[in-house]
Amino acid sequence: MPRSVAEPDQMDTGTFTGFDAMSELLRALAHPLRLQILHAVRSGQLSVGEIEERTGIGQPGLSQQLSILRKAELVQSERSGKQVFYQVDRERLAEIGAALAVLGGGSVGESASGDAPPPSSAPAEAPAGGAARFARVFR
Repeated sequence: MPRSVAEPDQMDTGTFTGFDAMSELLRALAHPLRLQILHAVRSGQLSVGEIEERTGIGQPGLSQQLSILRKAELVQSERSGKQVFYQVDRERLAEIGAALAVLGGGSVGESASGDAPPPSSAPAEAPAGGAARFARVFR
């Protein structure tokens, strides 16, 4: 059964169903190899062999990561003969973006419409006292 991203009203009522679904999706996204695969297939369908060439991820690791992305419905797959082709499920990623915008205090359509400011590509400034100040142990 497909998982759905929590609707804003589900998340506001305190029910954990919406949060559980969102956390599972974020877990699927929160892996460098899976992000690399999504980046590779962002512009269109690629066969497993093409994904392997572009990412450098070998078998069976690639199959394992693609399986997780399929289960989370982040990619769509299509079989043609002996080959399987993958592409990003843009609609699903838009749903996730909208749900994250709501958590950030924005509106549902904000992330899709482009109203939100783009993330800064500039490196964050280090706090006074060095970047590791937060990790200092005080006794």
